[in-house]
Amino acid sequence: MKHYRQQAGMNLIANFAVLASRRAIFDLPVCDLGWDDALVFINELLSMPVGHTSISFVNAHNILLAQRDKEYRDILAQNLVLPDGIGLNIASKIAHGSPFPANLNGTDFVPALLTFMEQPRRIGLIGGTRDVVEAAAANFRRHAPWHEFIVVSDGFFDKQDPSVVVAETARQKLDILIVGMGTPLQEKWAHKHIRADHARLVMTVGALFDFVSGSIPRAPQLVRSMRLEWAYRLMQEPGRLWRRYAIGIPVFLYHVAKYRFSRRANIIKRSETGAARQD
Repeated sequence: MKHYRQQAGMNLIANFAVLASRRAIFDLPVCDLGWDDALVFINELLSMPVGHTSISFVNAHNILLAQRDKEYRDILAQNLVLPDGIGLNIASKIAHGSPFPANLNGTDFVPALLTFMEQPRRIGLIGGTRDVVEAAAANFRRHAPWHEFIVVSDGFFDKQDPSVVVAETARQKLDILIVGMGTPLQEKWAHKHIRADHARLVMTVGALFDFVSGSIPRAPQLVRSMRLEWAYRLMQEPGRLWRRYAIGIPVFLYHVAKYRFSRRANIIKRSETGAARQD
């Protein structure tokens, strides 16, 4: 009975989160709150006595992955999805007439959220190499020393049998779990293994630990303010990222255009069907 109530509470909170202020990008609900409102909203979710919310940061590359991977897309549809990068703005402007109010990328938003939360929290980290995740935890402690940061595991554990990591997560009695193992592995793993009694808030953050640890440099502030950090990263790692941007961007724009015209056609079809029924 206790498990049933806990699951019901989890679903209630998760549904509330997903149904918060949002707009559809390729029929995926994406949060369209401004920066300050998003901080307040997520902090309030964490302050509720029950519930479980998973947060995903989604950029154009993730959207393309979701078009090909139904399991990943279905998981995102249950999570609170925050918009990351200029690609989502382009899609939003074409589909809805305006860009998102804020670029809620995990690299900037997670440290800001840690600062915003005044109540001390127990925060677990999973992902990256051991050196990277330990350095990230140390920098988080300097950034927000009133929280307690616990390295639960690096990202190099047995994904087929993660029972040791899951048990350690449960033992730590966390408020927040930050998982950085790359998309879509991190979302699928957290969805399958992390429950409400493990952490009330789960954030899947990709390469965040690399940036926080300093192992990968951030773009200069001017470049970030222009939302061109992707171009800076491409120059830093052309061998790894050229395909994502050289091929991914045109493919993404094609899907945006296709979605726009199919959406318009569906609206017109629904309008004509409604008019015919009235006649």
